[in-house]
This record gives sequence, structure tokens and C-alpha cells, in this order.
Amino acid sequence: MGNREDLMAGAKRCLYEKGYGRTTARDIATASGVSLAAIGYHFGSKDALLNAAMIEAIGEMGQSLGEAVAGANQVSDDPEVRFAAVWEALKDVFVEHRGLWAAQFEALAQAGHEPELAQALGAAQKEGRLGLAALFQGLPEVPDTEEELARGAFYQTLLAGYAAQWLAAPELVPSGQEFLRGLRLVSGSVLGSDARR
Repeated sequence: MGNREDLMAGAKRCLYEKGYGRTTARDIATASGVSLAAIGYHFGSKDALLNAAMIEAIGEMGQSLGEAVAGANQVSDDPEVRFAAVWEALKDVFVEHRGLWAAQFEALAQAGHEPELAQALGAAQKEGRLGLAALFQGLPEVPDTEEELARGAFYQTLLAGYAAQWLAAPELVPSGQEFLRGLRLVSGSVLGSDARR
């Protein structure tokens, strides 16, 4: 790998191990085995490097999510069974990527004070929503429509809430069956007889 790739790998390692807010330029240089000056040369600043590393790491985690969901989608033809199986399968992804989930929440808390970070995270929203819409339907991709963006936003919200609960108290995270029960209850109370539509 070249210095740029080494810096990206080192920054991703730091995100997992130290988080977003506690990672220094020196930490990244040490983790990557590259000089401090190389950060400015290749990325302009430590923040620009961390932002790029965060987006790339989220994409890599998306692949892990995809593999977990794809496996769970093979469990049954019944959409309810698959829905519950997906949330059970995601537990392993949360264990594997715990540091990145924590770093994302740190970054979100700082985004209001850092326009570059807010822009980087915002730019990834649409792609992320369409990716989740496809993922949870077991499709390779979905069209860029209002319906699919709404579906993706729903799953994105569930996923973020699940991550927050998991980070705070993993033992209290709902099971796939509890998720399904909650979905039935909410759908029934909001949509009534239209809940199955």
C-alpha cells in the first residue's frame, strides 16, 4: 500500500479503537506507520482524513450487514420470519463493528459544530437509505424513488435506534421476535385494518 492507503487504514483502525473525538493526528500517523506531514499532504487535515475514513468504514460495515441480511433472508419465504431472522443476524455485525458504531455516534454529536463532517455524513444519507431498502428486501439494488427512500429511512431509523440500545446495554436489546411483535403492535395501532397492506 502507498502512504495514502496506509493513512486511511490507520485512521479506520483508530476509529474502531479510540473513537472519533479522541483520535489525534499522531495516533493516525502511529497506526499507519506514516509521518504526520503525510496527513496534510494527502488529505489536507486530520479531520478530512477521519471523515473519509468514517465513510469508507461505514461502507465496509454495510458489506457485513449485507452478508448477515442475505443469510437471514434465506431462512424462510415468510416475510415475518425473515424480518425476525434479520434482526437476530445483525447482532453479530454489532459485535464485530462495535467501535465504529460508537465512533459514528460521536461524529453525529459533533456534526453540528463541524460543517465538513456534517456534509460528509449528509452526502452518504441517500445512498445509505437506498442501500438499506435493497438490503432488507433481499434485492441487489432498488430504484431511486420516494417509496424506496422512505423504506430506507425507516430501516435506517430502526438500525440507529438498535445500535444506540446495543451500545448502552447489549443485554437489553430486543430479539428478532420482539422486534416483530413491536412492528405488529405499532402497525396495528397506527394503520388499524390497513396494517397488512
